[in-house]
Amino acid sequence: MGTYCLELEQVTFTVAEFAQLMEGWRNRYPIISIEDPMADTDWTGWQMVHEKLGQRIQLIGDDLFTTNIRRIERGIANAMLIKLNQIGTVTETLNAIRLTQEAGWLPVVSARSGETEDTFISHLAVATNAGQLKVDSFSRSERMAKWNEVIRIERHLGANARLIGADLFRRIIPAPART
Repeated sequence: MGTYCLELEQVTFTVAEFAQLMEGWRNRYPIISIEDPMADTDWTGWQMVHEKLGQRIQLIGDDLFTTNIRRIERGIANAMLIKLNQIGTVTETLNAIRLTQEAGWLPVVSARSGETEDTFISHLAVATNAGQLKVDSFSRSERMAKWNEVIRIERHLGANARLIGADLFRRIIPAPART
């Protein structure tokens, strides 16, 4: 470990330089969320990125945590990708979501690449009040099935349905001071 390489640009960064690069991008662009900014074994790099950006954007750990309670307990992020079939059981997944929420982090319920049209994760995201569902763009039927299921759930809930929207990020990113 110790370096990050952007092969197309033929540029190599130390861990500290790569964390600084992330901060520079955030300063130049309206980035509100980054997933896996550092390698899944680079706890030092994650700490650096968290110190620089953890109060300014959503830092999502995916490969860092792998929906694993022991890794979550050690983690340095403010959001976590939750993949049901990554940890093993629905109970373990619910425990991971609960631990994430108790830590004040944002759970992002996510489909896996090449998944089926099963819509269970749509229900999981709503039932756990995760606030975020990641199934990618509206380009393939297995993704559309999940988005359509969320719409059906919203219709079924009627007036009880709540869309958190951008307010979701206020849990981890304080509103700017007004002058």
